[in-house]
Amino acid sequence: MTDMLTRGDINAFCATLPFATHVVQWGNSDVWKVGGKLFAVCGWYGGKPAVTFKASPIAFEVLPDMGGIRPAPYFASRGMKWLQDTRDPGLPSSELKTHIIHSHAMPSRPSPRKSAHNWGCDPL
Repeated sequence: MTDMLTRGDINAFCATLPFATHVVQWGNSDVWKVGGKLFAVCGWYGGKPAVTFKASPIAFEVLPDMGGIRPAPYFASRGMKWLQDTRDPGLPSSELKTHIIHSHAMPSRPSPRKSAHNWGCDPL
């Protein structure tokens, strides 16, 4: 795949997202957070770069049917909707960026109860 993002490309992209912070942990993985909540991890799978991100329930069900996408080890085994793109062949660049953007937005969304209160609606 000619448009495949490298680990450096993924890190550079994550750095452009609002309020994103970066730490290196878990065996030299690039860990990206927003508001102290994880949204992406650039690490390794089988000696090759891989990126892990939070997914919507639909994406979590559909994307593993594609080559190079699997439920993320550790996260998915604990019932969380996280996927790992092993970059072989993985998602096209634009699609991967879209999933990372959605993952970035997920931790910062207010709960439905809080959101309803903020808009002057009756709580759910």
